[in-house]
Amino acid sequence: MIIHVVQRGEALWQISSRYQVSVTQISEINGLENPNQLAVGQALLIPSYDAFHSVQYGEALWSIAQRYGTTVDAIIRANAITNPALIYPGTVLRIPAARHTIQRGETLWQISQRYGVTVQAIIKANQIQNPNLLYPGTILVIPKPKPTIESNAFTYHSDEKAIELVGEVADLMTYIAPFAYVIQPDGSLVLYMKDDTEAIQTGLAQGALPMMSITNFTATEAGENIAHEVLASEANRATLLNNILSVMREKGYRGLNIDFENVLPADRELYNTFLQEAVDDLHKEGYFVSTSLAPKVRADQKGLLYEAHDYPAHGRIADFVVLMTYEWGYRYGSPQAVSPLNEIRRVLDYAVTAIPRNKILMGFQLYARDWIIPHVQGQEAETYSPQEAVSRAIKYGAAIQYDTVAASPYFRYTDEQGRQHEVWFEDARSAQAKFDLIKQYNLRGVSYWVLGYPFPQNWALLEDNFNIKKLT
Repeated sequence: MIIHVVQRGEALWQISSRYQVSVTQISEINGLENPNQLAVGQALLIPSYDAFHSVQYGEALWSIAQRYGTTVDAIIRANAITNPALIYPGTVLRIPAARHTIQRGETLWQISQRYGVTVQAIIKANQIQNPNLLYPGTILVIPKPKPTIESNAFTYHSDEKAIELVGEVADLMTYIAPFAYVIQPDGSLVLYMKDDTEAIQTGLAQGALPMMSITNFTATEAGENIAHEVLASEANRATLLNNILSVMREKGYRGLNIDFENVLPADRELYNTFLQEAVDDLHKEGYFVSTSLAPKVRADQKGLLYEAHDYPAHGRIADFVVLMTYEWGYRYGSPQAVSPLNEIRRVLDYAVTAIPRNKILMGFQLYARDWIIPHVQGQEAETYSPQEAVSRAIKYGAAIQYDTVAASPYFRYTDEQGRQHEVWFEDARSAQAKFDLIKQYNLRGVSYWVLGYPFPQNWALLEDNFNIKKLT
């Protein structure tokens, strides 16, 4: 994939011509409502297995070829270069993806083994209709090898909406986690969402394992006292685990996510005890156990959200953890990036010292935040999708900026009532930056909060960057 940032005065047909990709293809992959309306600073995904490189001062074709793992001859042919010794800074070169000419008797499996990519990736890249029918001399595009990760998405939708939302992404998910069953002081459970049946069945139909989630908080309850009543009583803990197992057997769940937040610091060891009991009981029946953790940057971090979350204990006991690396841009707080990359990096720097890397799913939020400014403490920001953020930038003629430290796009606009707004959201650039972080830290994968906010660029990039592990 190529990420192109729209410049002032650019039209989609010009961008299409530059990259030799149709307007329709660009519109579909980016979910453009009106291809004739673009915002200055808007990031567009360009579907291509080739790359584009802007020549820097002092660069030569051999160094560019080495950087991209191709040959000088391939670059010369792709760009019709007449004098390879004379390339100018600022020139944009197309860097062709690897190509393979089919030899007599070759199979896709043999070709895939040679280049370290999957057969399915070659089929998709070349739109092969019949993998068993290959013609000698045919030139195949060979996509780059991709790491394999696990992925999860939380959802709180039911009925037809759950079928729609889960159905759209389940092929790219290892797990689907309906949110949530709320624990009660006596260890009983109350389903917070209307129903989880459709999400479970839709996920299973597309190979995404349903992961039951339990929590102690709601929109109106912080939940610290509820958690205490359960954790401090051996009988209540046992009741809760029995109720969890009952639901899992009945509904067809394959694993559990424990999301206890605002646990009292004094209950830290009791929480660890419950985790061990949960793992012991659930493992006996073949279920996995994960936990959700607040984004800590050090072991002794103070605050109700952090102190009872014992990273080393969770890393040792649970099968994997979800780091909730979002909500710096809190809806009742002041305007800022919801998931700033610099802050996520601080969390990961600590997390990998306490939890095995192959147990960490990095959190990724799927929504935008829109604050009225100047911000008044306690005033709630509006939450909507990244697609809606771009639509508002276009509607109000706002130029989208990009904070390179937070790796997050933002803009300001004035509404019909004369009020100023500041919007922070996600786009192709910020999504790619997060995926690069997962690769850099060699993490288990990614976990999305929460389905229901359209962001087509993200799903295209997820598939472009990773192979998604499917479990049985």
